[in-house]
Amino acid sequence: MYQDPDSLYAPASGLKSPVRALRVGLIGLGHVGLGTYRVLLRNQAAIAARAGRPIVITQVAVRDRQRAAALLAPQVRLVEVEALLRDPDIDVVVEAVGGTTLARDWVLQAIAQGKSVVTANKALLAQHGDELFAAAAARGVSVAFEGAVAVSIPIIKALRESLSANRIDWVAGIINGTSNFILSEMRDKGLGFDAVLQEAQRLGYAEADPSFDVDGIDAAHKLSLLSALAFGTPLQFDQITVQGIRDLQAQDVGLAEALGYRIKLLGVAQRLGTDEASPVSLRVQPVLLPRRHPLASVEGAMNGILVHGDASGQSLFCGAGAGGEPTGAAVIADLVDLARQPVGPAAALRVPHQAFHAQALRALPVQPLAESSAACYVRWPVQDAQAGLALLSERLAAQGIPVRSLQPHQVPGQAPAWVLLSAAAPESAWRALQADLGASPVSAGAWTRLRIETLGQATEVG
Repeated sequence: MYQDPDSLYAPASGLKSPVRALRVGLIGLGHVGLGTYRVLLRNQAAIAARAGRPIVITQVAVRDRQRAAALLAPQVRLVEVEALLRDPDIDVVVEAVGGTTLARDWVLQAIAQGKSVVTANKALLAQHGDELFAAAAARGVSVAFEGAVAVSIPIIKALRESLSANRIDWVAGIINGTSNFILSEMRDKGLGFDAVLQEAQRLGYAEADPSFDVDGIDAAHKLSLLSALAFGTPLQFDQITVQGIRDLQAQDVGLAEALGYRIKLLGVAQRLGTDEASPVSLRVQPVLLPRRHPLASVEGAMNGILVHGDASGQSLFCGAGAGGEPTGAAVIADLVDLARQPVGPAAALRVPHQAFHAQALRALPVQPLAESSAACYVRWPVQDAQAGLALLSERLAAQGIPVRSLQPHQVPGQAPAWVLLSAAAPESAWRALQADLGASPVSAGAWTRLRIETLGQATEVG
């Protein structure tokens, strides 16, 4: 049943007198906007009971009003964005258009008008979040963003509230469903990247331009938010090491499985010491995870996030990472929180945007990739197997790279290759080894090197 938005006061479950509805202005009616509207409409009674008052979308700003009129109840007013932002009857603005230019301007205008904002726009927050959060704090309103990371997983609330007693040691996540679907299909069907990408596009898992997903940018946007919440820092998107999955080959995906691993595009924010001022590592990369690792079983378009706190230990969160209604449900969860928030002087007690109060935020040094160390998987194609083994063994010893296993690999019609699993070695040693091998006449092509990520588990697998 549709809740008439003109009935701004209505009885709420458990309250003796009517309370004022939270009046929402929605900008955009794409997957997220429409999903938000439909879930709110379908579950309005339960949502009002949880929030303590009704939550009603009273105005929507869209370009295509004819389409919107066919989707919305007649009581919802279709307006221009500027009118929605200025209207004193709107309490909260939901930004559901995406992008980082107009969306930034509209969010700042809403804040200036004294309106809280809910958004699932991770790109906007990764690039302009510090500015938006500061503006909201100064104006005494909120910018809520549960839907910006792994939408059906309440990871933002967990980091801001449930895990607040912990020193977070690391957060690691499969936080891009498109890439995870592609990697799962490559492994299960033995297909190459291009073929699986086309299938993902046909099924609607990948956009016509999949760059943000397969090149790791979307995951980096989300990781910047997770790391800020985990470590109490300003957003550091521009300092994240980012590598996507576009160059992965089917034989490496299959070899990883045979060796006891699975390849996943993983975002990792890791504290590199026990001191609160310790440097951090921020990286999005395809990695080999031991097949028994909790995140290795996150398949298809699902997301999974593992958090390690000094007191709580490991906490695993798993669920759908995309979709109109899952994202809409996360948006509504933020609206429920806003509906419950106090006003006036008590509003200062609300949960800080970045989990830590603004005066406690501090930038932490981010370790450059060149200064890191990692255990790695390497596949090196060679002209001659024995000559390749001799050179590889010699150069590994010269660089001090510890070998866990070294075995031949042959695909019919291709050059032989050597497959290496190592223990941890400095990035400088890996780069020197790659330069040595690449310049050798024994080499039959570029090598493949992927980090082996264990995150609290033993390196050895079996």
